Amino acid sequence: MANSSTRDDIIVGRNAVREAICGDTLPDKIYLQRGEMRGAVLPLVKLAREKKIPVEEVSREKLDSLSCGVNHQGVAALITPVKYVALDDLFEVAEKRGEKPLFVIADHISDPHNLGAMLRVLEGAGAHGLIVSKHDSCPVNSTVVKASAGAALHVKIARVSNLAATVEKLKNRGVWIAALEADGADYADFDYDTPLALILGSEGRGVSRLLKENSDFCISLPMHGKVNSLNVSCACSVILYAAERGRRK
Repeated sequence: MANSSTRDDIIVGRNAVREAICGDTLPDKIYLQRGEMRGAVLPLVKLAREKKIPVEEVSREKLDSLSCGVNHQGVAALITPVKYVALDDLFEVAEKRGEKPLFVIADHISDPHNLGAMLRVLEGAGAHGLIVSKHDSCPVNSTVVKASAGAALHVKIARVSNLAATVEKLKNRGVWIAALEADGADYADFDYDTPLALILGSEGRGVSRLLKENSDFCISLPMHGKVNSLNVSCACSVILYAAERGRRK
């Protein structure tokens, strides 16, 4: 049975590879399936050559091996794995934009597809960075990059050893902490126009007890159906675009 994830130094798929080529850290090489130099792939190859990134045509078997069974769409890129940054770097993004900090704290998110989808939302909604734990959390690997459609290459990601200690550091720097949990106040009534870090937990465990206790606020999405929660990436979409809208008023 094929593996469901690629190597940490390989990303696959046209969108993810295109985003890598357009990102700050260029791929070391592009692999293209032999005989596929046509159609939608041509602009991608042209862009790679403009950036002086080597393009190598390889067999389908080679690409299948590199992708470990993930659908590669005839293209893959060899990259340096995503580099994590310090917490200060996230604040620097907000400062350069002249905006109040808006961060997401991912608490025990272990599914790479969920984490990738969350990163895509962060990039689209204009959040200033993601904070993840070194423990009990999915690393930002090539599966995450592909699931994010390459957005993971554009979002600053801080990987910390202790989320609770990081929450305290954020609070000491004037950032308010809001946990997204089922028993919170209605998200629609919340004031997002403030320095803010949103904590999202996994579907199975939710936000951990200590982080919830250390939060300044607890907010929730109303659920009117028979299921009691949304997928974490869906919840991330709702809450970040509520924040984006609240900050535009």
